[in-house]
Amino acid sequence: MKKLNNALLMFGWLFASFAWAQSFPLTIEHKFGTSIIPAQPERVVSLDYNGADNLLALGVQPVAIRYWYGDYPRAVWPWADTVMTETPQILRGDLNFEQITATNPDVIIALWSGITAEDYERLSLIAPVVAVPLGVGDYALPWQEQAIIAGRALGLPDEAKRQVDVLQARLTAVAQSNPDWQNRTAVVATAWNGELGAYTSQDIRPQLLQGLGFTTPSTVDERINNNSFHVNFSMEEITQLEADVVLWVSTSDDFSELNAIPARRYLQAHQEGREVLIGSLLSSAFSHASLLSLPYALDRLVPALEAALDGNPNTHNDDRT
Repeated sequence: MKKLNNALLMFGWLFASFAWAQSFPLTIEHKFGTSIIPAQPERVVSLDYNGADNLLALGVQPVAIRYWYGDYPRAVWPWADTVMTETPQILRGDLNFEQITATNPDVIIALWSGITAEDYERLSLIAPVVAVPLGVGDYALPWQEQAIIAGRALGLPDEAKRQVDVLQARLTAVAQSNPDWQNRTAVVATAWNGELGAYTSQDIRPQLLQGLGFTTPSTVDERINNNSFHVNFSMEEITQLEADVVLWVSTSDDFSELNAIPARRYLQAHQEGREVLIGSLLSSAFSHASLLSLPYALDRLVPALEAALDGNPNTHNDDRT
């Protein structure tokens, strides 16, 4: 619980430091330098793979968004589509600078985008760019900070803070209702194309679990290299994924590849029913970790974790059939 309180203090300081930033021109420092936004933006481009969610939550209809994955016509998932009233340009594959220019943006948000220094230079010729802070990995910015920085750039810091506060209060309430989760380990694992993997503590998914009290095992973080958010393991190393709870995320609802791994039976978490199998919709909500997706994710993730850790290996409340 001490770790949780320290996190809340940190975010409290973060919110206080941004609360004053309500006037323009606005200066924002980031890993590539400094951007100046001359006036409150009206036309906003999001290059973040999850970025449309936070903009829509703040009442901003983006003029262009980045496609991530999923078979949805407007490139956003159900929790976001319900509040999207416009149809933005959809950026697919490599950045199309001509397509971005044609939207005539006032600002370009790139907080979870992986843009390079060269990309930044070209994008800055189009509009001010808001990138990740110095020293932060491309996909390592916690969900709270993503929302707060985006809100600041849009001239909506108070609304961003309010929404983050609501979600943070819910996370705190869940953590307090489950004191046995504090300092227990959790692995967010993948089994794709014959390979095993896990998300590190620098990734948005384990960071969300940290807010509930869980920690990432050292066997995962020891493989971090250059701010890596995901690391790989061979099938023979499956026991390196051992944790108090193992969450298997999937981009589909088909767990046949996971179920076909013979060595999985050696995981104690598997033997004791401490696994959570997460299908496409919950996996996406969990992975987006946005102001819009997190309520959906928590509604389903918390009961799944409770069932996995109830001491009964025969109970589960996840997406397995």
